[in-house]
Amino acid sequence: MQELNSLQYLIREPKVPSDNPPLLIMLHGYGSDENDLFSFAGELPDKVLVLSLKAPYAMQPYGNAWYAIHWDNNDGKFSDDEQAKESRDKIAGFIDQAVKKYNADNVTLLGFSQGSILSYAVALSYPEKVKNIIALSGYVNQGILKSDYKNHDFSKLNFYCSHGSVDQVIPVDWARQTQAFLNNLEIENSYSEFPVGHGVAPQNFFELKNWLEKRI
Repeated sequence: MQELNSLQYLIREPKVPSDNPPLLIMLHGYGSDENDLFSFAGELPDKVLVLSLKAPYAMQPYGNAWYAIHWDNNDGKFSDDEQAKESRDKIAGFIDQAVKKYNADNVTLLGFSQGSILSYAVALSYPEKVKNIIALSGYVNQGILKSDYKNHDFSKLNFYCSHGSVDQVIPVDWARQTQAFLNNLEIENSYSEFPVGHGVAPQNFFELKNWLEKRI
């Protein structure tokens, strides 16, 4: 395990070495850890440098989170948006340090669930730091975007978004709002649904892998 900007991470070196490898950063979901998404790092394109981050907030009895979720809240504010903003900025700083340390470019964020929500937040708040975003089983939480995000240049961003049509954790209706939101910002994007719950179907993985291979 290595560490940058107070975030620990696992690393998969590119199978095809280069002077400035494309960088893919994995952001796991609530209650999981850096090993979760990293389990399919070996299936990603050979030339990609993969870093799988560990979220900063430890949970009991195990797992980590990017921010607290208050499941018993009944006023609609169940996410700790202040913690989420801190994680957003910590990830943004991690990107800068990782790009410098590994002489990387063409940065991709790959997030699942809470990690997907953070991927949206980082990309829309700091679009100059990333290029490709793979957002799996998440949605855009506008409450954790920088207040001036609409003034940014999004012309280099490209999103691949997907969701399970029977997701029992994050309602598919929330995800279905994403494409219109990104279209209104004139951001290039695609959205797919698969007949699964809160997870990534095999055909979902093959589709995102093909999408990524065309952009690195």
